[in-house]
Amino acid sequence: MAAKRRAELKNGETADGSRVDFEALVESSDDPVWSVGLDFGILSINRAARQILRSVLGCEAPQGARPADVVPPAEAALWNGFYERALVEGTVRVEHRTPSGSTYEMTFNRMEAGGKAVGISGFGKEISGRKVTERALVEAEKKYHNIFDGALEGMFQSCRDGRILTANTAAARMLGYDSVEEILRSIGSLGRDLWVEAAERERYLEEVDRCGSVRGLECRFRRRDGSVVWVALHARKVEGEGERPEYLEGFIEDIMGRKETEKRLLDSEERYRATFAQAAVGILHTSFEGRILRCNGRFGEIVGYSPEEVRGMTFEQLTALEDRAQSLEAMRRQIAGATGVARFEKRYIRRDGSLTWVALTTSVQRDGQGKPLHFIAVAEDINARKQAEALLAGAQAALQASEERYRTTFQMSLDAININRSSDGLYVECNKAFLDITGYAREEVMGRTSLELNIWADARDRECLVEALHRKSVCRNMEVRFTKKSGETFWGLISASLIELEGMRCILSVTRDISDAKAAEEEIRTLAFYDPLTRLPNRRRLLERLRQATACGSRTGKRRALLFIDLDDFKTVNDTVGHQTGDLLLQAAAGRMTRCIRKSDAVARLGGDEFVVMLDDLDGSGEEAARQARAVAEKILAALGEPYLLAGYECLCTASIGITLFGDGQESSSQILKQADIAMYQAKAAGRNTLRFFAPALQETVNARAQLENELRQGIRANEFVLWYQPQVCGGRMVGAEALVRWNHPRRAILPPDEFIPLAEETGHIVALGNWVLEAACAQLARWGERPETAHLLLAVNISALQLRQPDFVEQVLTALTRSGAHAENLRLELTESVLAQNIEDIVGKMEELKSWGLRFALDDFGIGYSSLAYLKRLPLDQLKIDRMFVRDLLKDPTSRAIAQSVIFLSHAMGVGVIAEGVESDEQRFLLERLGCHAFQGYLFSRPVPLEEFEGLLPGWGAAWGEERAGGSLRETMSPFRPEASACGQEVS
Repeated sequence: MAAKRRAELKNGETADGSRVDFEALVESSDDPVWSVGLDFGILSINRAARQILRSVLGCEAPQGARPADVVPPAEAALWNGFYERALVEGTVRVEHRTPSGSTYEMTFNRMEAGGKAVGISGFGKEISGRKVTERALVEAEKKYHNIFDGALEGMFQSCRDGRILTANTAAARMLGYDSVEEILRSIGSLGRDLWVEAAERERYLEEVDRCGSVRGLECRFRRRDGSVVWVALHARKVEGEGERPEYLEGFIEDIMGRKETEKRLLDSEERYRATFAQAAVGILHTSFEGRILRCNGRFGEIVGYSPEEVRGMTFEQLTALEDRAQSLEAMRRQIAGATGVARFEKRYIRRDGSLTWVALTTSVQRDGQGKPLHFIAVAEDINARKQAEALLAGAQAALQASEERYRTTFQMSLDAININRSSDGLYVECNKAFLDITGYAREEVMGRTSLELNIWADARDRECLVEALHRKSVCRNMEVRFTKKSGETFWGLISASLIELEGMRCILSVTRDISDAKAAEEEIRTLAFYDPLTRLPNRRRLLERLRQATACGSRTGKRRALLFIDLDDFKTVNDTVGHQTGDLLLQAAAGRMTRCIRKSDAVARLGGDEFVVMLDDLDGSGEEAARQARAVAEKILAALGEPYLLAGYECLCTASIGITLFGDGQESSSQILKQADIAMYQAKAAGRNTLRFFAPALQETVNARAQLENELRQGIRANEFVLWYQPQVCGGRMVGAEALVRWNHPRRAILPPDEFIPLAEETGHIVALGNWVLEAACAQLARWGERPETAHLLLAVNISALQLRQPDFVEQVLTALTRSGAHAENLRLELTESVLAQNIEDIVGKMEELKSWGLRFALDDFGIGYSSLAYLKRLPLDQLKIDRMFVRDLLKDPTSRAIAQSVIFLSHAMGVGVIAEGVESDEQRFLLERLGCHAFQGYLFSRPVPLEEFEGLLPGWGAAWGEERAGGSLRETMSPFRPEASACGQEVS
């Protein structure tokens, strides 16, 4: 519709068939306008320009006259320079002072046809004494153009055969070009060379031919350097304007980051499945009720079942009766949090009824919030070790009885066995498994000691083994790290005892390689205590360290501080540039915070965009400790406030920090965390990107907020809310109203929305409250529809973003209309720009379904929130609403006036209505009418009032009011781009 409107205007014809004489408009302009050909001879010149030449230079400017024919040589050379620059640069803006002393700003633009220059157009503006206003207007214009030029999406227009006609900077950058001109020069006539697969291009063109548009088509484009980029292509077919043929327009979205993330996730999943399936140890997940959820193939081999058969069995079915009590006690202690990782040996019952020994390592798997999910266990087959231990238990007697039998057992063992002299530690015997596991040859071992071979990775482990043998003559299941001949280290489980061998006191050692089990154990520990995205400690690890810190109390005389950090508007960043880019932002922020603290301090991620920093070892003085904590917090704020470059996107994301000091041993870890959280919310309320310290008064504020939340919940149940109405007028007539909710509080009388709506949105109660408002508004519309004098009234109802995201939102609206009997075309739903940061496809689908029933939609507070025009043009809107902040400063602030003008022009281009809210004076109304807006809402007409007062206003809003108040100005000040007959109807509807 917007394209059609532009085509009509370009051809000089408006919606009602009337003609707009643009040449007359140019001729009647008070500013000089002219054009010249490539020889700089005059092609056209308006009245204002001719008058300046006559009054200042006393000459005329006939058709074809060049600068040298009209002005002195020096002046002519200057003008020729302006024209030459315009031909080269495209656009040239200069300030020129005439001999009469007037200063003009002149703009020279290169005119092109078919991609070639055909002349230069000139525009002049007398700017004497208006520099301040000019700067404000230029800044406003710059902001307006930035909405288009700063779009994150690549915009383009192309012919039906794929040749590119034009593109924006984002598209050029996405395809690896330095400028729009370069992309047009390089591939303007070779659009098909962009496509990596010709089939994708054909599918795109077929889809456009069949449906008229294509949305979210994923395809691959070839960049300038030959690399390939994945994009999501959105395009539609546009009818040609005038003699221009039909063409395609749309935008492309770089989804390379998303594709790479999908590939990494797929690779990660494949690695996990491969590790799980091919692990040399058995792995199983068990519910807290003891039912096996899943297991790998190795565990199935251990118990003699297939993984599918094991799934659904209970651990009691597989555990030997004598070992069940031990397993149940380990489960109970882990669920209660008494132990982190449990290790014990038990026997499983195999499918054939035989028993098999395993070494079991279990822990509780938790999510990012610390909530227990299930048990994860690693089962290692230790039958060989058990057999070896049984054999070794009687080895001393067996050796004396049968040396040959001993050596057979000794050499055939799968575990490493070695014998050392107790007196000097020399190796006197070792088996093949020992040589295999250490990498030495037998001759390299015999007659040497473990110290000479550097077998022990940590000498303290050897000392512990020797001490245990001196005390008890035996040491069981000691986990130590050993060093191979190659220098590689591995984990071993060693058992040793003192024996007599041919009258010589020796040490018999049995060692099993448990490196795989230790790796699995470390992975379990990482999953339990660290955030997988940032690799920072998670909530569970933080609380554990915080409990340790509080347990120390004030023994050291030092104080500590806890900094609760929340990234400002992270959800908006996450939703607008994608979750994969949001993850990169979290990782970058974690790195910056880590670089701002000492090694003795700690950074943890609680979840989402919340982080905690614990500062240790601060000075005992509370004042000095607070100063040190503030210095670190300010350093973190400065680091986080620097721009981020993430996957090709540059974005800013500040933070809010709450700080609390502790260290006297009186606080609990939960109290400390809560205090820092409260202080952080105070920093949010103070405008964000700042810090606040906790004070007891903040706790009182939190308590008051909790009480208000409880009263709000009860108030919704008790139906304590009422609707007030603020008139909306157009052309001197009341055409409708906005329904505004008020709380009839049992103790505090009528409460305005700003005292409870923010809390309702934070707590989610806005959904129930919004549904009540919708029901009440529809019921009132139905009552008005029964009376001729009110049947025409429209009623606007505000819809929150959370309410719109509900799956049954469409059903709620239609049910309210059906139950009340109200006409759908009299109900207008007002959305805020924040809805554009959500799932745009879901939003558009819901709006289009409701539009099919006759409902209307308005975009409230336009211009102060999310501003993606690519998304905005997809919404099926009926009206834009100019925010009160621009209307308030309309008369004194050129920037506000320029922005209001831009919103009005945008509404005209989109073919939707526009209404201004917050109108408080006739001067504001008159100026808005001159700018092209004829629908208003504000205190000039009425404050929001109860139903009885609102209906009492209706008789006074007839034609007489319009004639008296408007004084005929409506017709005189209407925008030339809006036909008189549709000014009110289209503006409000």
